[in-house]
Amino acid sequence: MSAHCCEHECPAPGQIANLPRYRRVLWVALFVNAAMFLVELGAGFSSGSLSLLADAIDFAGDALNYGVSLAVLASALAWRARAAMLKAFSMMGFGLYVLGSALWAVWNGRVPDAPTMGVVALLALLANVSVAWMLYAFREGDANMRSVWLCSRNDAIGNVAVFLAALGVFGTGTAWPDLLVAALMAGLALHGGWQVMRQARSELGTADASDHGHDHHGHAH
Repeated sequence: MSAHCCEHECPAPGQIANLPRYRRVLWVALFVNAAMFLVELGAGFSSGSLSLLADAIDFAGDALNYGVSLAVLASALAWRARAAMLKAFSMMGFGLYVLGSALWAVWNGRVPDAPTMGVVALLALLANVSVAWMLYAFREGDANMRSVWLCSRNDAIGNVAVFLAALGVFGTGTAWPDLLVAALMAGLALHGGWQVMRQARSELGTADASDHGHDHHGHAH
């Protein structure tokens, strides 16, 4: 996957097309992710599944991300890029947390309940595919938009993996499929966070150069 904004024509980094629609989509995404966080948190603890708990933490992080996106939606490019940097750090921090938890669980974990994992993973997949579908049209905007799209896409991939882990746990009677998927989700978070950070740093450089070179739209310091 390219770390660039897009492979073909895309809007200028500071431009947000159809802002009212994008704001409505973000509010729906915020609600869906907050609700799924509560569902997966309970299911993760009751089933003993690390991949479900990892997914729950991911939903919480995404709900926060959508909240930040809404707060800075009408802000200048530099502020949106800074918000994207914050989200990139949160994505990467989540990845490191899950890797550590998976290592701990290798020696201390228990075999999770496969049926619970499977049912909740399918529910989470439905939620994330719905959000990703709504956000698809905005995937090639600035780093802030890109981070929102990447989060949703990665979550949907992660949900498929959690469901496959449930089948693996059911078939083998061991926790290894659950731990492997938790590690995979950590890798997705680290990779996505790195992509967003690279683009946000580029946009911060562009914004700084514009501020020092000439003021946009006639603004004066």
